[in-house]
Amino acid sequence: MRFTTILFLFAGILLCQTACDQKSEMKTVVRIGHFPNVTHAQGLIAHNFSREGKGWFEERLGADVEVQWFVYNAGPSAMEAFFAGSLDATYVGPNPALNAHIKSKGEEVRVLAGAAFGGAALVVHQDEGIASVADLRGKKIATPQFGNTQDVACRAWLTEQGFEVTKTGGDVQVIPTANPDQLALFQRRQIDGAWTVEPWVSRLEMEAGGKVFLEEKEALTTVFACSEAFLREKPDLAEKLLQAHLELTQWISDSPDEAQKRVVAELTALTHSPFPLELVQHAWPRLTFTGTIETEDFARFMRSAQKVGFLKEGGDLSALVARTPE
Repeated sequence: MRFTTILFLFAGILLCQTACDQKSEMKTVVRIGHFPNVTHAQGLIAHNFSREGKGWFEERLGADVEVQWFVYNAGPSAMEAFFAGSLDATYVGPNPALNAHIKSKGEEVRVLAGAAFGGAALVVHQDEGIASVADLRGKKIATPQFGNTQDVACRAWLTEQGFEVTKTGGDVQVIPTANPDQLALFQRRQIDGAWTVEPWVSRLEMEAGGKVFLEEKEALTTVFACSEAFLREKPDLAEKLLQAHLELTQWISDSPDEAQKRVVAELTALTHSPFPLELVQHAWPRLTFTGTIETEDFARFMRSAQKVGFLKEGGDLSALVARTPE
């Protein structure tokens, strides 16, 4: 009798597992990326909603859609995921999106909307006498990753100031370094400055005695992009994703206190350590969250990339900013 009961229980478990597997297989998976930066607030907040089972995107994409989140340190890594077919959409800096678009001859990347302006700056030590552009000669400046938006901006700006900048040296040495490592190197005075984004700008100021030497107040910092395949194969879903992003961007503007708390909660979850609300509050005024985007924004980045040798030739940008269905 007991053996029969066990058989029935086992059969029931198998049936339940089969039903769950079939249900999971029926769902459409959307894979979205972002960085652990305040400039990617929409990604952090939406990820946090998902973590709590209150998915912002999930509610707007439909019950048959599962959202999976992926976190990257910088844009080139996220674009490699696009090329590998392992990512559908991501919050990313404009320069990596531009580079990937040109590298793929316009066949891989589409920008759905803007996400954030501002929040990027060059931070130097307060007490090292760096008061003018000339004082940067011979210094070491860190950027988040070779070829990312801040890396290109840093090299282009230094070149405009008359410095020779090469991949490994020059009048000012630009050293691609992950943001957490920038903070440690800055504290140990192994770098003289860092061209980075929030919350790292504020962390360098508040935790490492840094001061803002140059702030990119109106620069496009973050866009919301998707793969061309995702937009082509699932245009209705891409449109829903875009609208969910725009609604979230508006919610951030309407509810800044709640938005900041969710950014803190997600950064705490991702870093496995308490993240101070004061840091996010300090960074917030430097940022403008908006879905606005123009092709000309990318044309400027293309000119900068050409100036510093990242792009030998320009490219057709007419298809980069997607015209999603009405």
